[in-house]
Amino acid sequence: QVQLVESGGGLVQAGGSLRLSCAASGRTFSSYVMGWFRQAPGKEREFVTAISWSGGSTLYADSVKGRFTISRDNAKNTVFLQMASLKPEDTAFYYCAAGGRLVRETRNYSYWGQGTQVTVSS
Repeated sequence: QVQLVESGGGLVQAGGSLRLSCAASGRTFSSYVMGWFRQAPGKEREFVTAISWSGGSTLYADSVKGRFTISRDNAKNTVFLQMASLKPEDTAFYYCAAGGRLVRETRNYSYWGQGTQVTVSS
C-alpha cells in the first residue's frame, strides 16, 4: 500500500514556474514507477509524465516536453514535477500516481494522491 500526498500547487502567471512535490508513505516507494497526471474541468484525466523506479528513464507528454521535468528522491520517498514556461492551458488539477510500468495509461497506476490545483493566468 502506498499513500500519496501532493503539494506545491497554486496560482502563477503565464511564463512562470512552479514545483510540485508528491510525498509517499510506505517502504516500497522505490519499487514503483511514479507518474503525474492532470485533469482540467470538463476534460478527461491525461498523462503528463512518469519516471522509472531508479529515475533512469522518463516519459513525457508532447504537450509538456521541454518545459516540465520529473525527478525523484527515493531516500525521501518523494517525486517532483518542475514546471516552467507555464501556459494557461496547463491549468488543471495535478495528481501523482504509483504504478508498475513506465507507460501513459492511467489503468497501470494503482495508487493516486488527492491532487493539487495549478492555475496559470494569462
